[in-house]
Amino acid sequence: MSESTETTETGDGDGRIYEPGAEHAFPDARLNEVLAYVADDEEIQAYLTAQNVNPVARKQYNDHGQKHIEIVRHRALCLYDLLKRGGVVFNGAREQGLGEADEPVIIALAATLHDIGHVVHRDDHPYYSIPLAGSLLDRILEDLPFYDVAEAVRVKSEVLHAILCHDTDEQPLTLEAGVVRVADALDMESGRSRFPYEQGGRGINTVSSQAIEAVNLRPGEGTPVLIEIEMTNAAGVYQVDNLLKAKLRDSGLEEHLRIVAINSRQDADRIVERIEL
Repeated sequence: MSESTETTETGDGDGRIYEPGAEHAFPDARLNEVLAYVADDEEIQAYLTAQNVNPVARKQYNDHGQKHIEIVRHRALCLYDLLKRGGVVFNGAREQGLGEADEPVIIALAATLHDIGHVVHRDDHPYYSIPLAGSLLDRILEDLPFYDVAEAVRVKSEVLHAILCHDTDEQPLTLEAGVVRVADALDMESGRSRFPYEQGGRGINTVSSQAIEAVNLRPGEGTPVLIEIEMTNAAGVYQVDNLLKAKLRDSGLEEHLRIVAINSRQDADRIVERIEL
């Protein structure tokens, strides 16, 4: 995903790119060190490539590889930043006795490793992600210079909780987990379904994703975050109403987000002009 040339103090003006050098509403030095570590780690990057084979090549499903992870992590951190600017108080790190600087670390690591279970199977992948991510986290957290053994265990616990809750019936018990859950659904633009669509995949996930033109995150009026979704036809409603709405439900973020979808198609045949969750 290319970075925008027009940035604000939060990074990308449309809430699409987390930029380490921008001003953020939270302490970001620890997070930025973690992001650099992840980007340079050969094993993590190999998993992010391998995990795309089962869903895309074998099941003709939407992208779950490196690009998906990059987008979800960007969206998660931009969403977290906007929520922090709106005064939302997070509970996961705090209830573990960790600091505010650990909140975005938990979010970033969970966003990075949430789909790793796809190397085993697409079905029930969050449950397969837990042991695989757990093994990687032991090494990652040991290598990082700012966690002792007890702190590493607490961070690992919160990351695994967020991974498990991203796509199961398990209810997120922390706002950090809620952010990862919602951010996963925000990767819905048409590029994600390009390969399965070109290979003949016409399932509702692929067709509806093809209808989504852009997803933007901005400060809201009356809520900390406005999520604005541009779609080119009514098929995109499935992504918004069935997938995103399902991820938002019981995420803990319902009262903090306003979601508006706009049909940008300019002709008399458009069925849906605007919907709001």
